[in-house]
Amino acid sequence: MLRQFLIISIIFLASWLCNSMNRQRLESQMVATSTAYWRPADVPNPIDNRYTKEKFELGRSLFFDPLMSGSNDISCATCHNPQLSWSDGRPRAVGAAHKPLPVRTPTLLNIAWQAPLGWDGKFASLEAVAFGPLMAKSNMNMTEALLVERLTASPKYVALFRAAFEDGIASRNNIEKALATYERTIVSGDAPFDRWAKGDKEAITPAAQRGFTLFNTKAQCYQCHSGWAFTDGGFHDIGTAKGDDIGRGRYFPNSKKLRYAFKTPTLRDVAKRSPYMHDGAVPTLEKVIALYDAGGIERPSRAAAIKPLGLTESEISDLIAFLKTLSSD
Repeated sequence: MLRQFLIISIIFLASWLCNSMNRQRLESQMVATSTAYWRPADVPNPIDNRYTKEKFELGRSLFFDPLMSGSNDISCATCHNPQLSWSDGRPRAVGAAHKPLPVRTPTLLNIAWQAPLGWDGKFASLEAVAFGPLMAKSNMNMTEALLVERLTASPKYVALFRAAFEDGIASRNNIEKALATYERTIVSGDAPFDRWAKGDKEAITPAAQRGFTLFNTKAQCYQCHSGWAFTDGGFHDIGTAKGDDIGRGRYFPNSKKLRYAFKTPTLRDVAKRSPYMHDGAVPTLEKVIALYDAGGIERPSRAAAIKPLGLTESEISDLIAFLKTLSSD
C-alpha cells in the first residue's frame, strides 16, 4: 500500500514538474517574443526635413484648416479625425460634394514608419502624399495656385511660414514639409500590451496572452503584422480583392505577387477603427478573423501565410482579446 502511494506521488510530482517547466518555457518564449514589439524611443525624420517646433505648428494649423480645400469646408482632419483614431469610421472616404471615394481612409497613426504610403503604395514618402488628396477633384478639389494665393493673403500664415522656413515662402515644397512634420508626430499612445511587454504581468488578461501566442503561431498574423506598430509596411494579397481592384499590381503589372496586394495596416487602436480592409468591406474584428481563417481566394498572388487556419471559437475569442490590448488609453 505504501509502495503504491509512493509510486503515485512520484508520478504526480513528475507530472507537476513537467507542467511547471512547460509553463515557464512558454512564459519565457512569450516574453522573448514580446520584446520584438517594444515601442521605439524616437520618431524618425528625414535628413532634408528635420523636426522643428515651428514646422510642427505650421503643419498642425494647415492640417485642421478647411482653407486647404477648394470648397473651404474640408480639412485633412475631416477624414483623419483624431477622435476616430485618425480615420473617419466610414467604409469609404468621402470627398468633394460629399461623394464616396474608392477606398477607406487609412489611419495616420505611426505614419512616420510606413513609407511607401497609400493602400497601393503610390506615394514614396510622407512629403509626397499631401498634394495628392489636395489636388484631386474628387477629394479636396484644390489647385496649387489657389492654395498659395490663400495662404499668402493670410497674415497668420505669412507669419507661420516665416517662422518655419528660411525663405518664408508659402510654396508647395514648404507646405508638404510642414504637413509631413506634423503628421510624423501622430503616434499611438501607450497601451496595455506595451505595459505587459515591459514586464507588467497583470496588464493584460490570460485570454489576451493566449491570443498573443496564437498571433505569433497558429494564426500566422505576425507574418505581416510585425514590429511595434504591428505592420511590416508591405503589400500582400490576402485573397479578398477581385476584378479591377488590383492594388499594388497597378504599378507592377508583371508581378504575380503584387496583383491584388494592398498595404498592411497597423493594428494599433484596431479595435477602435472599424470597418476594416482597404475598401471597408468587413464590419467587425470577428468577421476579419473569420475571413483570414477561411483563407481567401486561392491564386498565384495570394500571400503564403494566407490559408485555412482551423481556428476554434475560443481561439478567435482569445485573438480578439489580444487585439483589444493594442488600443491606447
